Amino acid sequence: MNKQSRLAQDEWDYLNRQFGLFENGATRPVNSVRALDLLDVEICSDYLDRLTVLLQSPSRMITASQVFKRYAFLTTVPLLYAMTVYNKGLDLSAENCFLESSPGHSWLEHVSLADIDIEMPEASERHVWRDTVIQTHFAGNIGELIAVMSRVANVPKTILWENVAVRVFSLYEKRIGVTGEQQEQLRSRADFQYLIHQAPGAMFGEKQNPLGRFYGKPSFTSDYNAPMRVRKTCCFYYEVSSVEEYCTNCPKLRS
Repeated sequence: MNKQSRLAQDEWDYLNRQFGLFENGATRPVNSVRALDLLDVEICSDYLDRLTVLLQSPSRMITASQVFKRYAFLTTVPLLYAMTVYNKGLDLSAENCFLESSPGHSWLEHVSLADIDIEMPEASERHVWRDTVIQTHFAGNIGELIAVMSRVANVPKTILWENVAVRVFSLYEKRIGVTGEQQEQLRSRADFQYLIHQAPGAMFGEKQNPLGRFYGKPSFTSDYNAPMRVRKTCCFYYEVSSVEEYCTNCPKLRS
């Protein structure tokens, strides 16, 4: 694999603007916690309790679900976007990620990276490189944090994993490969199929692939005029919404 110092400036600007990914130390002063520190039970419990107050959430469980929806958007989405569109691998391990909120903002405004160096694959070894990118982030960050939050917040891991899965599905079905060069479209289809159907559970820190179980063909519903993939679990967003608003794909709307 070839080491490069940075993403191109326009690439970094896009990840920053679209997904809220920052370089640590390059932004305004923030309240910051390293993802690695949240793997400590006491620190994670305190973090969720503070956010429970800020979100006016009825429980730590519901707070954890909302946190993970946001965290997946801020980490998993830009990682996979860079991997597929730019063919460049960022380090989104727990050691390298910081969850940050500016004074005056309620919670988790963005994620920043201490090390923004990237790696690119040799053409013949892209599958090996892709495995490294996926495992570093999912097994070395997302999977570990899900295990801890599930424990301290008594939230089913399936809810947290589906919060991640819906972000992955949306990225590949609505943003990557929809338009653009043929090479990007081919990589998009190949990477998406690998993530949901072929990647072994060990890459996610699980016995089985935790994304594929939530993947199904979108279907039409009586109250929505476009095909939709209804969630298998509820994320409880309506519990923290000021107007008790449900997600459009919420299973509670079809029960």
